[in-house]
Amino acid sequence: MTGNGTAYTVGDVMTRTVVAVGRGAPFKEIVRTMEQWKVSAMPVLEGEGRVIGVVSEADLLPKEEFREGEQSLAESRRRLDDFVKAGATTAGDLMSTPAVTVRPDATLAQAARIMAVRHVKRLPVVDRVGTLQGIVSRADLLKVFLRPDDQIADEVRRTVVSPLRAVAGHSIDVSVREGVVTLRGPVRDTALVPIAVRLARAVEGVVDVEPRLTGGAVDAQEAARPPA
Repeated sequence: MTGNGTAYTVGDVMTRTVVAVGRGAPFKEIVRTMEQWKVSAMPVLEGEGRVIGVVSEADLLPKEEFREGEQSLAESRRRLDDFVKAGATTAGDLMSTPAVTVRPDATLAQAARIMAVRHVKRLPVVDRVGTLQGIVSRADLLKVFLRPDDQIADEVRRTVVSPLRAVAGHSIDVSVREGVVTLRGPVRDTALVPIAVRLARAVEGVVDVEPRLTGGAVDAQEAARPPA
């Protein structure tokens, strides 16, 4: 993980060793592989490692759910995709396609948005031609919050406080505890407070920002609050 002030990317946190299967992998092999590696989904690969889909526990469950006689014809028609998967025997027939993927240079925020919008827990990471590079999960995206407090404080001083010093009028004190950044000191213009808070909040690993800045007759903590 980098600490140079640039936004963290998927490539910084992804898992590079990935359990995957080929298009022709049979049903029982998929189940055994998931059990062996304790994973709930795997990329399906073709050729030189190009991701063509993802097979998950959800894709396998219709095999058990749609046993003969246990579902009505109307229910089977309504859930045609699942009914078809109940008869599938290989990864190529079972997989969800096209795969929802992400590039290594995507930001963590971009990856999190894809996961939220597409309702997935992990994303295969691919290069520009679709070749598998790794996999990123929700847990990987949270790794950024493991950054040490002193590293966060250094980055806030460098990327937030230093650029604002010329217009703030005074040096702003920065302290960090459990990822919560506290900014203290007087500022010449309280209009700068919301800017400082927003910039500090954008630093990777910051949980929250507490402004303790004052200027003139207006308390900067009040200035930092969004309008009602």
